[in-house]
Amino acid sequence: MTTYILRRLIEAVFVLLILTCLVFFCMRLVPGDPIFLYMDSTDVNMLTPEKIAALKHELGLDQPLIVQYGRWLANAVRGDLGMSLFYSDRVSKMIAERLPVTIHLGIFAFILSSVVGIVLGIVAAVRRGRWLDTVATLAANLFITIPMFWLGILLILALGLYAGILPISGYTSPFEDFWLSTKQLIMPVLCLAVGSMGSNARLTRTSMLEVIHQDYIRTAWSKGLKEKSIISKHALKNSLIPVVTVLGLHIRIIFGGAVLIETVFSIPGMGSLMVDATFNKDYTLVQGGVMVVAIIVILSNLIVDISYGWLDPRVRYD
Repeated sequence: MTTYILRRLIEAVFVLLILTCLVFFCMRLVPGDPIFLYMDSTDVNMLTPEKIAALKHELGLDQPLIVQYGRWLANAVRGDLGMSLFYSDRVSKMIAERLPVTIHLGIFAFILSSVVGIVLGIVAAVRRGRWLDTVATLAANLFITIPMFWLGILLILALGLYAGILPISGYTSPFEDFWLSTKQLIMPVLCLAVGSMGSNARLTRTSMLEVIHQDYIRTAWSKGLKEKSIISKHALKNSLIPVVTVLGLHIRIIFGGAVLIETVFSIPGMGSLMVDATFNKDYTLVQGGVMVVAIIVILSNLIVDISYGWLDPRVRYD
């Protein structure tokens, strides 16, 4: 197990290197000079070529790209992600302020999609061909096809503007006002979870149907075991491996969906920060944000891989 984890961590380092390299050089391909994006028309008119060159030298933009990347990477290894070109603040500080908001949103969306999706899939598989199966399958297919931003707009209109039940925007820390924070999270969490919920339900149903027709499940039925015991102790655990694999991928989807949801509901998280940084050509902020999100996704996939050994004792990492 230790050897496997070390090998995966080494692979993760190479993945991060490739990802940061692609983001670094692709951002430089965007048309326009970032120097002129941070100044109003008066400042631009007063700039001379000498002042522009001095400003680029101060920001390190006058050096060759490979030198800029090497210097940024060396600082990032030491935990220094640099200064934001647009906000003139440390990237690590800005990410530390925004990342907990997205994680707070993502954790609840992940839990909701996992629990509801798996339960729907189990019900559909156990009651195959009955009305519960029809309802659960229809709900799963509907959840998959609903665009999250469209659902967010509908919820804002229905529950926010017309009914006045929930706040339509903003974010409040649960440590400041728990009740207000909970109400503000309901609609964004539901929008983030709905797509994953549907795919979890369909995959769980398919996997459960394969397992409950195995010989050992028939043996458990012939011994007179209760249905609850058969499903929870024998069928569910063995059918969760493909579901757990997809759950690991959903973490990436949740971070990607946060870009849309945080924009729709005006939530100050990583998604909205990355959108602003991209439009503002804030190189250092985009690079730092992508690296932090990539580390989270890679570690979550490593946890998923390790969990296979617990779900199925036949899985070995030798």
